[in-house]
Amino acid sequence: MTDAREVEELLLGEPLTHTMADMEELSGLSAELSLRIWSALGFSTPAPDEIAFTQDDVQALADIKDLLGHPYVDEEMVLQLARGVGQTMSRMANRLSELWLERLAELFVKPGAVVEEDDVVAALTASAELRPKFERLLLRGWRRQLAAAGVRAYGAVSEATADPGAGTALLAVGFADIVSFTRLSRRLGPAGLADLVDRFETATATITAEEGGRVIKTLGDEVLFTAPTPAAAAEIGLRISDWSADDDFPDVRVGLAYGEVILRLGDVFGTPVNLAARLTSAARPGTVLAAPELADELEGYARRRLSARQLQGIGRVRPYLLRRQSNERPQLTST
Repeated sequence: MTDAREVEELLLGEPLTHTMADMEELSGLSAELSLRIWSALGFSTPAPDEIAFTQDDVQALADIKDLLGHPYVDEEMVLQLARGVGQTMSRMANRLSELWLERLAELFVKPGAVVEEDDVVAALTASAELRPKFERLLLRGWRRQLAAAGVRAYGAVSEATADPGAGTALLAVGFADIVSFTRLSRRLGPAGLADLVDRFETATATITAEEGGRVIKTLGDEVLFTAPTPAAAAEIGLRISDWSADDDFPDVRVGLAYGEVILRLGDVFGTPVNLAARLTSAARPGTVLAAPELADELEGYARRRLSARQLQGIGRVRPYLLRRQSNERPQLTST
């Protein structure tokens, strides 16, 4: 009979051999800080005598201890990074797990059959065998994203659109939202709803990347993205709107704003983010609304100034309705 510990060791690729006291002794990092890092990663605190850690966990803490010897690194920075890693990796692991389990179910379980323990063991064994290749893929993705972030940071500083010391940047921000998602979720079954969300996330991520923007986060029926310029944000917003109209998809509405935002652990905050969100809620189905600060920077788009409206937490704003000057609609080049 396979138990939870055997599953954990199979997927970790090595046995659990150490308690937290062992970790402190072997890594040289205090148990207090080690537990704070463990908690920041999103894991529950193990009992003092619980064998919950591997030799690679020991090495990771030893590496952190070495990092703390660098003048640029302190405990608060390590804890912030741990929180960011924990949140990002948890979401990524759950997403990969869902996709992988769906595929394994197709291969190992016949339709309508009861899942047997042998099926689970076979699926887990296949997961363990492929784990090193998945890890290399994730590491390559991380390095490429790190390089891209470095290029963005260099460009922003050289063009005076970011202040690293203050953790701020001048960016265009956009929200894209599926209209009447609650009603759709009641009408569609689980499989249909999952397919709808997957199509939305795939299309918005592809369009945003193609226009030089970055998806900050997805919330099922909503996507938050940033772009380096108002024009790039306008193109992303209009392409998302065009895609939903052309691809037999429910209406999508988009709100755009521009200004100084706060950068924190890969997320963005500030008045432009709030304004973009409020404009999205105020937009009619299938339309793109832009804040005046963003619309004023645009050329080559049809802009119609609308009547002022009261936006919660923002005040009275006269947004612009954005449209293309021609009927040409750029196509989604990949999905």
